[in-house]
Amino acid sequence: KMAAGEAAGRYRSTMSKSKDPSGLLISVIRTLSTSDDVEDRETEKGRLEEAYEKCDRDLDELIVQHYTELTTAIRTYQSITERITNSRNKIKQVKENLLSCKMLLHCKRDELRKLWIEGIEHKHVLNLLDEIENIKQVPQKLEQCMASKHYLNATDMLVSAVDSLEGPLLQVEGLSDLRLELHSKKMNMHLVLIDELHRHLYIKSTNRVGQRNKEKGRISSLVKDASPVPLMDVTNLSTPRKFLETSQFSTPGSSSMRETSLLEIKEDTELDPEENSTVFMGILIKGLAKLKKVPETVKAIQDRLEQELKQIVKRSTTQVVDNGYQRGENLSQENQPR
Repeated sequence: KMAAGEAAGRYRSTMSKSKDPSGLLISVIRTLSTSDDVEDRETEKGRLEEAYEKCDRDLDELIVQHYTELTTAIRTYQSITERITNSRNKIKQVKENLLSCKMLLHCKRDELRKLWIEGIEHKHVLNLLDEIENIKQVPQKLEQCMASKHYLNATDMLVSAVDSLEGPLLQVEGLSDLRLELHSKKMNMHLVLIDELHRHLYIKSTNRVGQRNKEKGRISSLVKDASPVPLMDVTNLSTPRKFLETSQFSTPGSSSMRETSLLEIKEDTELDPEENSTVFMGILIKGLAKLKKVPETVKAIQDRLEQELKQIVKRSTTQVVDNGYQRGENLSQENQPR
């Protein structure tokens, strides 16, 4: 009994000091384990039941006193719980949607990359088709340029077309005939340019001198001047050497034509290409350079130099004889058979 009393005292002191339910439970277990008497255990059990009844009564009283606040708290707690549950469900759904969007974006990215590559391929094919269409018109345009003697444009067009046909369009079997035709024209183009260059070097330049001499002779016959025909004045004649060494073609702001590069010579399709013989010869040389036929041009000039000079002498002699005969005829008509 003494042990039961001490255990009860410890139990009450523990209840008064500690608010922790686990501490209370441990105290009760310790009391029951240290008690060997059944009566003491029943007493302890009765005290526990009495304490529980008292707690129930106190709880009921507190519930009655705070019913409104308790109801509001319970409802608020239920609402919060429902909101938390709904939020969790929504977050779960959002995660699932994000994963789905991520997969779809991966698929779209692959599809867009495929479409982008196809777009590049189609653009390249369209460019090739446009280039083929333009190249098919080259023979006709080339014939027009050659007929109008715009040789630089013709050379650029021909070289560009052949480079395309033997480069990006090499595998196009339908252009094989056109490729052979344009390649053949490119191989023979320099012969036409060399002939034009010789014509301006040896024929057109001397023709201008002869024409000037004829005009002087005509003027002298009109004024009945019996003095001998003056010598040909070739000091102001434009020659290729003077094209490079004199400043007769210089423009304001430039010291001489020596500073003008061959690359700066351009062909005006609106003007007569042979109006300025010096510029025309520069265009011919530029075209030959584009055709990479400068060595062949130099060799042709060297081979034909003697022959062309002989022809100049022959033509000049014929002009002098004709002018002298015409002058003799005019003097004989004036009864001056000198």
